[in-house]
Amino acid sequence: MTLLQPDDAMSKTIFILNGPNLNLLGTREPDIYGAETLADIETASHARALELGIVIEFRQTNLEGDLVNWIQEARSKADALILNAGAYTHTSIAILDALRAFDKPVIEVHLSNIFRREDYRKHSYVSEAATGIISGFGSHGYMLGIDAAAKLIARN
Repeated sequence: MTLLQPDDAMSKTIFILNGPNLNLLGTREPDIYGAETLADIETASHARALELGIVIEFRQTNLEGDLVNWIQEARSKADALILNAGAYTHTSIAILDALRAFDKPVIEVHLSNIFRREDYRKHSYVSEAATGIISGFGSHGYMLGIDAAAKLIARN
């Protein structure tokens, strides 16, 4: 749901999609993922987007099929995509295939540095279709992702 929108009707739109267990942020392993909730990140994301004159659609699901459907929806409704696919990052060829059909910028975001974690987290199917990756900066990674997506959109 879009909470804040710039006045400009011609604003660019970024979908920010979040995968499984991100709804538990703030209580799930705060030593790894931080104390901020997903609602905190959403509020900060809307504020940053508003500063840049961008509209965001911020969504979370625990279901792989929802992410695939939203990525497909983004093909006609978004100018860029920021994706924290959670555990599906490391397992989902379906998400990879959907991302390959999205011909606009894709920013992959992870709260933790996945390359300093368990071996199974070091491979990302999302990365195979991503324009860029932001990993290990906690919730600030979303702000970096919005900034990167805005610059990529402006180039096009």
